[in-house]
Amino acid sequence: MTTDREKVRLIFGFKLKQLRQERGLSTYDLADRTGLSPSYLNEIEKGKKYPKTEKIFAIAKALDTDYDALVSLKVSKQLEAVAELLNSNILNELPLELFGIEPGYFLEMMAAAPAKLSAFINTLIEIGRNYDLRVEQFYYSVLRTYQAMHDSYFEDIEAQADQFLAHHPLPVAPADSPAFLAQVLTAEFGCAVEPYDQTSQPTMSTLRSVFLPEKNKLLINKGLSVEQTAFTLGREVGYRQLNLTQRPLESSMLAAASFDEVLNNFRASYFARAILMPRAQVLPMLTDALAQPTWQPDRMLAMMACFAVTPEMFLSRVMNLIASHFGLKDLFFIRFDQPTEQQRFVISKELHLSRLHAPHGVARDEHYCRRQVALTMLNDMRTQQADGSWDGQPFCQAQITTYVPNGQAYFVLSIAKSSPPSTTNSSINIGLPITDDLRHVIAFLDDPAIPRTDVGDTCERCSIPDCQVRAAPATVLAKREQVEHIKAAIAGLREE
Repeated sequence: MTTDREKVRLIFGFKLKQLRQERGLSTYDLADRTGLSPSYLNEIEKGKKYPKTEKIFAIAKALDTDYDALVSLKVSKQLEAVAELLNSNILNELPLELFGIEPGYFLEMMAAAPAKLSAFINTLIEIGRNYDLRVEQFYYSVLRTYQAMHDSYFEDIEAQADQFLAHHPLPVAPADSPAFLAQVLTAEFGCAVEPYDQTSQPTMSTLRSVFLPEKNKLLINKGLSVEQTAFTLGREVGYRQLNLTQRPLESSMLAAASFDEVLNNFRASYFARAILMPRAQVLPMLTDALAQPTWQPDRMLAMMACFAVTPEMFLSRVMNLIASHFGLKDLFFIRFDQPTEQQRFVISKELHLSRLHAPHGVARDEHYCRRQVALTMLNDMRTQQADGSWDGQPFCQAQITTYVPNGQAYFVLSIAKSSPPSTTNSSINIGLPITDDLRHVIAFLDDPAIPRTDVGDTCERCSIPDCQVRAAPATVLAKREQVEHIKAAIAGLREE
């Protein structure tokens, strides 16, 4: 975004503006002292122009400083964060164009108030340090915002997927999809597909795939399910069909080198879901399922079984189409994970359209409400796995949840499954606020077979009395109530 020459101009402009303001001079005052026009000085301060040597001497004299101090790239403490920002790769990585922001406008904003922007940047950096945020987490936050702006539906990728399917219709049997996609990769893109296992590649046993660009070869884990294999191959086709060259090499993206890698991985993954679950095929099935007078979880699982997809891929695709074709854009998508033999649940993925919904990610040391269907299913699955009664099939349940803190009710559709090659279980959830619009779309919403439950955010914040599944005392709530009592007491003293 910024060249070295632009950085020099910007830093010079920042220093000039700071010195001028410290001396209590207006642009017109400095113009009188230097013989330069106010408009020219304004252009310098904005980093658009860099003065010639004799003009720098005139400016230095007018500001009672010396030439070397003015042209040096060293800055005052107030401008250190801005200088650090300019000298880093962050400005080159910020995807400003995705949000309709011209890079030039951003630089002008920096030039307008560098000291204030410096303080703001320092604040963001401090927040990041306190919460141990990595650069990948920043990139993913930007990506989630980008998805929400587009209601998680991308017509350009949908069109590319339709075009691909027109020339490469997938087999009728979902189990045949991996072999078909592997053949497409080999025949059309010259990409070799080679399976590996823990014996041949022990250090990569936890990864689903690795791409070797020098050899144009995709290594894929033998331990994957048919659905995971189909998605991995479909995503690889997506990189090539969409001409995405900047991309991660590992399936789990061990470290993102740039935002482009994160964005392109998302776009290729979206493409994979779009070809494995074509909208022309899914929409009639989804419309029929939502129009049933009663809640039928087996129907949802049967629909999922028509495609070579995991529950996460299935509900991600359902979310795309619910938002785009049913007009229900106010929803959330959340994935809860439960590692082996652990009672702790973590949110590993979340996307909120329109606004921040409950539940959502909170501090790591808090316990999410065990009343949620997302967590009760995971506990049930873990119990069945422990006693050997689980048949390997995903669980599918629904729940009407009312969040005690604000009274908002949601219809939550949840599917729980295991996640090979890891031993982690996960539940994938779509939540939609109960509104008249939702009732027009989902005919079975009032089915008494759907349990209705009051839930909280986390145990530490929950005010539900006598909860039988509480995993921790309501310490955060107690502290908040104590503060409110103190405020009320102070207000009472003031009124006496």
